[in-house]
Amino acid sequence: MALADSSFFIHHSSLPKRHYSFNYNFVVKADSIVLLRQQPEEKLSDLLTDSFVVTKHENVVVADIRIVPNDSIDSVWVQVATAEPSFGWVHETELLPNVVPDDPISQFISTFSDQHTFVFFIVITLIAFAYLWRVIAKRNAHIVHFNDIDSFYPTLLTLVVSTGAVIYATIQLSCPEQWQHFYYHPTLNPFAQSGLLVVFLGLVWTMLIVGLAVVEDAYGHLPLGETILYLCGLAGVCAADYIVFSISTLYYIGYLLFIAYVIFALYRYFKHRHPYYLCGHCGGKIKQKGRCPHCGAMNL
Repeated sequence: MALADSSFFIHHSSLPKRHYSFNYNFVVKADSIVLLRQQPEEKLSDLLTDSFVVTKHENVVVADIRIVPNDSIDSVWVQVATAEPSFGWVHETELLPNVVPDDPISQFISTFSDQHTFVFFIVITLIAFAYLWRVIAKRNAHIVHFNDIDSFYPTLLTLVVSTGAVIYATIQLSCPEQWQHFYYHPTLNPFAQSGLLVVFLGLVWTMLIVGLAVVEDAYGHLPLGETILYLCGLAGVCAADYIVFSISTLYYIGYLLFIAYVIFALYRYFKHRHPYYLCGHCGGKIKQKGRCPHCGAMNL
């Protein structure tokens, strides 16, 4: 094997800062990646080289990063190690689109950032929402914004999801590098982040908390069968909100749509909310004075 001239490459100490570094763990998400066994300089010098393949779901670890200025395709080469262990080189532009960080949060982001997955998600959401809307309309069942239960939590959940979608798209527009760093070093702790990521992660936790409150409130207002139908309809509305605002905000029209939606949601809630009384004996909600349906006490 011929030795490469040291002037042929730039050592990793001179590399510009990247979101991943040495000993960083990736999982292959493509069907396969071809790795060069020899040094990149040998391939560029048209010397005899060999290669091997790593396949989907295999783990690889970054062993070295090198800049080869003479490479007209991509000057950045990355050496990765497999579990065997075997070492191989590949262009950075070929590696990164075909791997995902070995972290469940990063893998979730990668899955829902994939164009094919997102299109499939949109189609399934539209079909499910259309079906649920037809069933709900036929049964005159409860649904958020139109025939809602006596609770602000469902409306609040739709607003939180919509706000999260707008913030997510805003991060993509205004500070994509911050999102890239989060992708490679994810955490659900909002206090470990800065800028809009603090707001976004705070909204993620708020979605979870409000979602649990919605389930409990819906179960307290409706029979089990109607509760399931109501929650499915609410999930469809939230999914539609996420799709509309995450896409439209990338073209800036989403900000206007978001303001209009907030006004619409609050207007519908406060216009159609039903006043209620509290039972003086058990504290349960009752629609009118008289006998409490919960404990049987008379309220005058």
